[in-house]
Amino acid sequence: MLEGFHILTVTHRDTELSRIRHYIVPADGDALRARLESLKTDLALDELMYVATCNRVMYVFHTRHAVDAAFRKRFFAHVNPELDAAALEVVRHHAGLEAVRHFFRVAASIESLVVGEREILRQLREAYDRCKRWGLTGDALRLLERFGVVAAKDVYARTRIGEKPVSVVSLAVQEMRRHHLAPDARILMIGAGQTNTLVGKFLKKYGYTRVTVANRTLARAEELAGKVGGKALALDALAEYDEGFDCLIVCTGATEPVVTPELYERLLRGDTDRKLVVDLSIPHNVAPEVGSRPDVAWIEIEGLRRLAAENLAFREQEVQRAEALLDTHIADFPQVCRQRELERAMSRIPEEVRAVKRKALEEVFRKDLARLDDEERALVQRMLDYMEKKCIGIPMRVARETLASI
Repeated sequence: MLEGFHILTVTHRDTELSRIRHYIVPADGDALRARLESLKTDLALDELMYVATCNRVMYVFHTRHAVDAAFRKRFFAHVNPELDAAALEVVRHHAGLEAVRHFFRVAASIESLVVGEREILRQLREAYDRCKRWGLTGDALRLLERFGVVAAKDVYARTRIGEKPVSVVSLAVQEMRRHHLAPDARILMIGAGQTNTLVGKFLKKYGYTRVTVANRTLARAEELAGKVGGKALALDALAEYDEGFDCLIVCTGATEPVVTPELYERLLRGDTDRKLVVDLSIPHNVAPEVGSRPDVAWIEIEGLRRLAAENLAFREQEVQRAEALLDTHIADFPQVCRQRELERAMSRIPEEVRAVKRKALEEVFRKDLARLDDEERALVQRMLDYMEKKCIGIPMRVARETLASI
């Protein structure tokens, strides 16, 4: 069983993220199912699992056939006929125990773009469940997924690989909460792009509801405001905004400061309380004069990026501990495969023993049994039932003991 595991994969380590899309199956829903079924049938795969994320595509399969260069060429011809020989050079092939190792490392996020992010474990489980529903997987991939998840959970539980946020947005929100920003604080967001949309998700998660979103395109502001349960405002109306704020979050595509000292004073409307100002823009969208004010607690992108780098370095230090834990799980996996192979091989024993008993009763000793009275025949039946049970149990027990001693 172990020798039949294979993984063909392309990740952020091998090529540009924008090129990974060329190696995925360009279909969804029933169309994807049909393509994967065709791939499994045409390549004579016993089992198949397909994983596609923003930074990797991974084909996990089990086969009795050789997986060589010609096989890989035929495989990806089914996926994308336009891929040439040069494009296939970035495809990594893992086989046997090395395929198991790679799968466990992916599940534990060691191979992730951001080490320690648990999202990949959810993606793997969902991919497996989908392929199982479609009838693409079987016993081998069931064991691989099951023990891979167990190994990954052990890593997350016994190391600090997932500690310390490494995304700028999560760090920004964490810093905001460290400043004890009250749940009913007035939050003014300038910009409604991807970054502030992510900030909005955190604001909603932590129960901040008094949010006003200002954006150059009012429709975008309304869309984000709807997600956080707040209000929308056109950017050119910002100078007239008079509802005050406790926290100002700024991230736009502008190349010059959007929040000038003059605009900031107008937004204050005479308020003298200390304010929290978060600038997530590159270059800064908040004028440096605003950030240096004594009544401003300033959180800015460069400081957050340095902290993110420090946190990522901390996570990567935990990789060595994580790999040691994985090595233990990986070392146990061949035994799991051998045991399962033996169980499958011996699954025929009960029926074959029963067949011998039936033949003895119905053919070989039929005439002899006919000469016995009912009580004697019942005794013979009980003896054979006892022997059947023992003949089934003994080889199973011996097999388990033998495996345990290996």
